[in-house]
Amino acid sequence: MTFDFPAFLVLASFLTGGIWLLDALVFAPRRRAAIAAAGGKTLTEDGRPIAKEPVLVEYARSFFPVIFAVLVLRSFLVEPFRIPSNSMMPTLLTGDFILVNKFSYGLRLPVLNVKFLDLGEPQRGDVVVFKFPLDTRTDYIKRVVGVPGDLVGYRNKTIFINGEPVGQLPVGTYTGVGSGQEMTGAREALESLGTVEHHILTRPAAPDLPFGCQKLAFGPVEVPKGQYFVMGDNRDNSNDSRCWGFVPEANLVGKAFAIWMHWDGARDGFPIAWSRLWDGIE
Repeated sequence: MTFDFPAFLVLASFLTGGIWLLDALVFAPRRRAAIAAAGGKTLTEDGRPIAKEPVLVEYARSFFPVIFAVLVLRSFLVEPFRIPSNSMMPTLLTGDFILVNKFSYGLRLPVLNVKFLDLGEPQRGDVVVFKFPLDTRTDYIKRVVGVPGDLVGYRNKTIFINGEPVGQLPVGTYTGVGSGQEMTGAREALESLGTVEHHILTRPAAPDLPFGCQKLAFGPVEVPKGQYFVMGDNRDNSNDSRCWGFVPEANLVGKAFAIWMHWDGARDGFPIAWSRLWDGIE
């Protein structure tokens, strides 16, 4: 069972805020009136409170501002995610903790996921977090390759956008560390996708369609209106649009922009890679 944290935050905010508001409007005035009737005294002659604030209200008043602030921050500004796989190597490694800008592509209501303010659209090269179209309980992260109206193809390890190949500059042979050691020996290249330059990994002997993909959806295909074609930077080890199709605009969560921590227990020595802390994501 998947824990729905946004729903929990909304419910907790509603309950704590509701208890606090109900007390402020109904019960707190009664307590003040009781104290006033006692001549301003707060204790009886035997030392008992004349009108004591209930413990439940005290906790609600204390927790509501914190819970509500987390809800607003996570829903509309920044949300943290952890990278669980190697599909975005070498840009993102297993164990990276990243931050995602929640307002890059518009603001949505938590839980309902209904957009109420349009602030922008994904561009080619953006690294985006989205709800997996085949299971919206799962978050995926990939790079936008094709935007609505683009004709996208992929052959011989090269992306073609509207018939034109996306440029690649060979870098050399990749050496993986920690959970990414399996990619040692892959070919690393610098790819120019739109205005974004980023590194990719490929294995020349591997087929263009990643292992395990059951549907040939990698082109050339035209990206429909309101949808996006996405791929992992680890081209031969990524479950992406070549396998299951397009990402609807409604599934977008936000744009990844920074790595704030890296923890990989498979690394030799200390599991934290200090050099990756607060790296930007291109």
